[in-house]
Amino acid sequence: MKGFCANSVTIHPKLLLWSLIAISLSACGEVAQLPISAGIGTDPQIPPPNPTLIPTLNIAPAKGWSENEKPVPNLGMAVNAFATGLDHPRWLYVLPNGDVLVAETNSPPKPDDAKGIKGWIMKLVMGKAGAGVPSANRISLLRDADKDGVAETKTVFIEGLNSPFGMALVGKDFYLANSDAVMKFNYSADETHITQAGVKVVDLPAGLINHHWTKNLIANREGSLLYVTVGSNSNVAENGMDQEVGRAAIWEVNPKLGSHRIYASGLRNPNGLAFEPDTGALFTVVNERDEIGSDLVPDYLTSVADGNFFGWPYSYFGQHVDERVQPQKPELVATARVPDYGLGTHTASLGLVFSKSTAWPAPFNNGVFIGQHGSWNRDPRSGYKVIFVPFKEGKPYGEPLDVLTGFLDTDGDALGRPVGVAVDKQQNLLVADDVGNTVWRVTPPVIQSSKGTVP
Repeated sequence: MKGFCANSVTIHPKLLLWSLIAISLSACGEVAQLPISAGIGTDPQIPPPNPTLIPTLNIAPAKGWSENEKPVPNLGMAVNAFATGLDHPRWLYVLPNGDVLVAETNSPPKPDDAKGIKGWIMKLVMGKAGAGVPSANRISLLRDADKDGVAETKTVFIEGLNSPFGMALVGKDFYLANSDAVMKFNYSADETHITQAGVKVVDLPAGLINHHWTKNLIANREGSLLYVTVGSNSNVAENGMDQEVGRAAIWEVNPKLGSHRIYASGLRNPNGLAFEPDTGALFTVVNERDEIGSDLVPDYLTSVADGNFFGWPYSYFGQHVDERVQPQKPELVATARVPDYGLGTHTASLGLVFSKSTAWPAPFNNGVFIGQHGSWNRDPRSGYKVIFVPFKEGKPYGEPLDVLTGFLDTDGDALGRPVGVAVDKQQNLLVADDVGNTVWRVTPPVIQSSKGTVP
């Protein structure tokens, strides 16, 4: 092997560097002092920061599922593979006719993101996590014509895209969020392949850094406005605030005019978007900042109102100041809103969909399913599962419930990593697994009634 000789024990320089980093990480011994539950709920614990010279690196190596393996559902639920053999599926959208769209996508080229030794380390880590593959840059359509819970056909719906992610259909207008723009395509009922070129609605922040590249979108109930997530261009603005213009925010886009405004800001990396069915409030899940210890900062689920500011980069979970960010803006921090519900530190909560159906027994009939992609900056690991957060009177409350687990094996390898979640026309839960290259289908527990059991 080049770079290694059994007699002289010569080690390749990069391998030596990685080994030294691993030794340093072991030596620093930064581990969580609190259970993961401490960062969960309506009043999570926010301990003092614990930064270390070298950040905690504890990602689960991507392994994938062996034949006949699958995640573990909650008691009474069942899970099966709705579609397999996909190429890094990350986001899902269910069309009115029941067809399921899946974004097969990965990061676009971003040569200026995290340069230097730290950048090189992070690229190795992300590659180890399964995120180093080129993007397929397409939306595929999955059709389950006989409704047996398995897609019989897969067709290319739209190709030649630029790291696509969020999707929304308004009438015959199909909107898609690339990593650099919102696009519009004409859609006809039951269509399986769109060939015409899309029309650009609005440019989105991108460029050579494009640190948080995933852009999601959702249409309001009237279909007149789109809400688009734009993550930050860094962890805590270390590239300068001039690189964060328009980022760490949710945009409100008028697709007819091609105009936009900042609807809410201070959101480090918002992803999932959904409207609460009763109140109509917009909710999102947000990935918070890294590198201040395994116990900080909880990712969160929150409602978002027009003009809200959530602290990034100057503060977190309300008005807890991040001293790494200089100069500070105390007058802005004073306005920072506390999120509604902590989801645990470093869980990488991404997917979000509401459940409001009698097909699911209580409490799963009122709340949100959340896909947690899993941590890299926490020891022990967190996330790597799908959870359910109950709602009461339009707000999250109580303890989360595990819905789908078993994504990590006993060796700590990732068999899969859940990302986007959606509810199909039969009210089953669909989960995009970008390491397992599978869309999983979770069916509700059997409901007991006075007339017997009903599905």
